[in-house]
Amino acid sequence: MNINITEFTNEWIESWNSHDIDKILSHYSDDFEITTPMIKTLLGIETGTLKGKDKIKEYWEMALQKVPDLTFELIDVTVSVNSIAIYYKSVLDKKAIEVMFFDKNNKVNKILAHYTT
Repeated sequence: MNINITEFTNEWIESWNSHDIDKILSHYSDDFEITTPMIKTLLGIETGTLKGKDKIKEYWEMALQKVPDLTFELIDVTVSVNSIAIYYKSVLDKKAIEVMFFDKNNKVNKILAHYTT
């Protein structure tokens, strides 16, 4: 992983707050995978997992329509080997942690999202 963590994190938060789906998706590989309880809740997929930029784009576009005032507020970011965990305030004042794994092209190829209950 050869990225500036602070720059990446700030750009990631800003892209979500802009609601610009292309800007959001620019951080991810074409085959990335996301697992989140929100997928289970919104789409009824028991595993909570979607794979592939096209499928995830549709899901995120739906989510942005359902929550037009979506805003993320960065709390902290931690770093590991080829991964980071972004801790932020999400929708409905929930706190979230997204663990992001990076591929050799410095694109996120896997996400595990966690939310406070």
